[in-house]
This record gives sequence, C-alpha cells and structure tokens, in this order.
Amino acid sequence: MTGADDPDRPGNHATHDATYDATGTAKLLGLSLDLEPGQGASVSMPVTPDHANRHGNLHGGLISTVLDTAMGATASYLKGEGGKIPFSTISLTVNFIAPMPLGGIITATGRVMGGGFKTVFVEGIARAEDGTPVAQATGTFKRAPI
Repeated sequence: MTGADDPDRPGNHATHDATYDATGTAKLLGLSLDLEPGQGASVSMPVTPDHANRHGNLHGGLISTVLDTAMGATASYLKGEGGKIPFSTISLTVNFIAPMPLGGIITATGRVMGGGFKTVFVEGIARAEDGTPVAQATGTFKRAPI
C-alpha cells in the first residue's frame, strides 16, 4: 500500500464542510457536504415524507438537486482553488435508474471528467444507503467570475 492509499494517513479522510450546512438550501433539505481529498465531493440527504412524490418515493427534482450540488461542489473543490471559486451549472442531464424509497439516505458523488480552466465536465451518481444506483447525471459547469 502506498502512502496515498493508506486510509490512516492524515489528509486521506473525507472532511465534512460545516460552512455548507449554513446555506439556505442545505438547511431546507438537510443536505450534508463531504469532501474527499483528490476525489471530489459527496452530498447526502435524509429522505423524509416531506420529499415524497405522489408515488411515495423521493421526488426526482430533489434527486436532481442532490446530484447538481455534489457535481458543482466537485468542480469547485477540484478546479476552483479548493472550493474558493464557485462554479455554476450550465447544463445538467439526469437519468433516473430506480425509485428512492422514503426513510433512507441518498448520497450523490461527483467526478470531474474533463474540461479546462473556465468550463468543467462532471458526472455524478446518486445511490441509496444499500448502494443501489438511483440516478446518474452528466453536467457542464462554468467557473464564476470573481
């Protein structure tokens, strides 16, 4: 095992971004953002009855929101000076794979696939607690002017 692969090495653990918890969307939906060194971001949300569609599963718009948040945070974290530069969503395509039942936790992760300084291409996957894929997304994100 190399030092970079060692889970006990300092800096090799996901860190929770507590500053994100204070944002309006995070508070409203109960989103939690974690950053994985060199990998990107993951966003989790407890799925409550308030998030239900008419079929009794998590509403697709909220699945899209969790994916968009994880993917945008991944772009910002990996391409925006460690999260200091925001990225805005230009396009987002979501493919729904399976229903997300109420009562669990949905987690979405992002991965940068390419791009340059101003525009980044990211893919994301949202999973139920048991690892079942719920949705997959691709998106284009633009570096915000500061």
